[in-house]
Amino acid sequence: MSIVLTPFACTRLFPDASRRNTIQDCTADAFERRLNEEAPLAVLEGYAPFCRLHVHRNWTSTRCMAVPITDDNRHLLHSAYEARSADELPVLVRWFEDVDPPVARYLLPILYSAEQLEKEGSPIDADWGVVGCLYSMEPAETPMAPITMMRNAVGVDEGGSGVPLDRAAYQQSVAFWQEHANWRG
Repeated sequence: MSIVLTPFACTRLFPDASRRNTIQDCTADAFERRLNEEAPLAVLEGYAPFCRLHVHRNWTSTRCMAVPITDDNRHLLHSAYEARSADELPVLVRWFEDVDPPVARYLLPILYSAEQLEKEGSPIDADWGVVGCLYSMEPAETPMAPITMMRNAVGVDEGGSGVPLDRAAYQQSVAFWQEHANWRG
């Protein structure tokens, strides 16, 4: 099985201007090489048949992506309308600034099959393409953000995958993200 970083993931996980909330102490090439050479601790089924997550122990200083919202940090939350790329419509997002999350114990690259990436107009020369990565204390998937589920449901023309909304999964996502937010640094 071969794995490559998609251009979408590369710009988000390894931006030109390094940020504290992206993958640390590792280049994009080294990350891709490690995913191809090291067997994952576990393989988790994703939200659709074309999606899976590989669980790896964190070999970097990358910090957890989700931070619990508390009375002590609620004042550090920010929000804005943003798009992940020039082709997508902006959506409302929120994040923390000026927080210092713990170093994640696990990295969970999110993989899409070559067939799905072809459908989405992003062909790859491998079996699987990394479209994102979760940084977590647990070897389990962090719930997909509700807006990401909505984007996926509206289809590939709007930056999604075309997978219909799963109401129960959406409500679980809302419960998690009501109590957590990502951070930027």
